[in-house]
Amino acid sequence: MLSLIVSMFIFSLSMSISPGPVNLTILTSSMNYGVNATFAFISGATIGFTLLLASVCFGLYQMIVIYPVLLDVITILGTVLLLWIGLNILRAKGTVISSQPHDEAKIPTFIQGALMQWLNPKAWIAAVAGTGLFSTGHIHAVLLVFVAIYFVVCYLSLVLWGIAGEKLASFLNTGNRARLFNIVMGLLLILISLEMCWRYFYH
Repeated sequence: MLSLIVSMFIFSLSMSISPGPVNLTILTSSMNYGVNATFAFISGATIGFTLLLASVCFGLYQMIVIYPVLLDVITILGTVLLLWIGLNILRAKGTVISSQPHDEAKIPTFIQGALMQWLNPKAWIAAVAGTGLFSTGHIHAVLLVFVAIYFVVCYLSLVLWGIAGEKLASFLNTGNRARLFNIVMGLLLILISLEMCWRYFYH
């Protein structure tokens, strides 16, 4: 059982800590508004993914196996959403960084974090792959352990991305570094979204 838990932890960490649409959004938001202001989005993203993972583990996985077109539709819709977010980051001025939430309308919210996970191709791939990897027939207790481990690992990983973004603020708050950072992050998000979509359909 210990080896299985270790495997679950490694899988969860590799999927959560690696760069993806949600991570880049947290990094950019924390850089501009601070990790405290971004914490609602972090919480929404974590809880949203946990609910997604639980849904896949206990029902949706079988439906996706029977109707794989569902994952196709989710991937397309998610890619469109992520491209829109990437363009918004790309166009953000970012000339002066303040870790104070001075413009709450632009701070990503809890609901946006949860919704982003449900339309995030990376999240669906992680949920489906993890369920297929750790599913052991009718033993639901194993999948419950997997969901619990993923929740903790995901939360901590996303908080680390938020802290990293806030630490970047002081370095980037010189000249046009913030503007260049937003351009790079926006382009990265767009490229990652397109790459995930391409890899899903043409792997």
